Amino acid sequence: MKIRTGEYFVTEAVKSLRHNGLMSIASITTVALSLLILGTFLMMVLNLNHLASELESKVEISVYLKDSLDDRAMREVGTRITQLTGVTEVTFVSKDEALVKFKQRLGEQQSLLSALGDSNPLPNAFEVKVDQPAQVKPVAQAISQLNGVENARFGQEVVEKLFQLTQMIRIFGLILIIFLAFAALFIISNTIRITVFARRREIGIMKYVGATDWFIRWPFLLEGIILGFGGALIAVLFLAQSYNMLTDKVVQSMAFLPLIPRYPFITEISLFLLVAGTVIGALGSTISLRRFLKV
Repeated sequence: MKIRTGEYFVTEAVKSLRHNGLMSIASITTVALSLLILGTFLMMVLNLNHLASELESKVEISVYLKDSLDDRAMREVGTRITQLTGVTEVTFVSKDEALVKFKQRLGEQQSLLSALGDSNPLPNAFEVKVDQPAQVKPVAQAISQLNGVENARFGQEVVEKLFQLTQMIRIFGLILIIFLAFAALFIISNTIRITVFARRREIGIMKYVGATDWFIRWPFLLEGIILGFGGALIAVLFLAQSYNMLTDKVVQSMAFLPLIPRYPFITEISLFLLVAGTVIGALGSTISLRRFLKV
């Protein structure tokens, strides 16, 4: 493409945006709102996934042993657990140590255990860590099959419910993302279509004198790209500022909540939205112009 031709395309696109000023502002605003909702939801889903991963990585397997095991049998169980794939750390907790920890957890309510006298109802146990969160469930199932193991627990119900919730949010988020993308595409397409309709005679004449489809298409394509990129830029600026403020608030008041660090997270989300806005704008122009090029 020659430089002069490129300048002509840009000039025509800018001229059309000015001519349809109100509609252009409405399109940019609508695209900005659509991508703002899209970006907000995307950030929320990704942070929930991050939170779930953090919780899962801290999950330990508590392996309770049968009371009938002697010291040699318990060491043998510990060795077999260590040999399982994915196991990184195995710590033995005797029933006496377990009782001490339990009393520490009860704090001022230790008197509740006075009824037990000198007896200790807690079992000997192992605390097991794995290298990957996905290994927790299969390792726990493998451990529960070992001789001498009473049961192996890792808070399965809580973890599974957490991931069911995350999965539902992910599916709902995907549906919303698709819906918002089509809504933005529809709005930009209609905006460009009004411009195209107003210039349909000009397009027809250009076709009859031999102008190529791409020569006619480029100004409208640029117009759509500008609308999409402009809307995305507004959404990105607002989201970046909001996430910065949110992370500052969380660090000050809820430091235990593991939000995704702002960088490079904001940069990645911003690039995604800018590309999405630009692509939606280009697609909207292409779709709206296709009908008028069939002369």
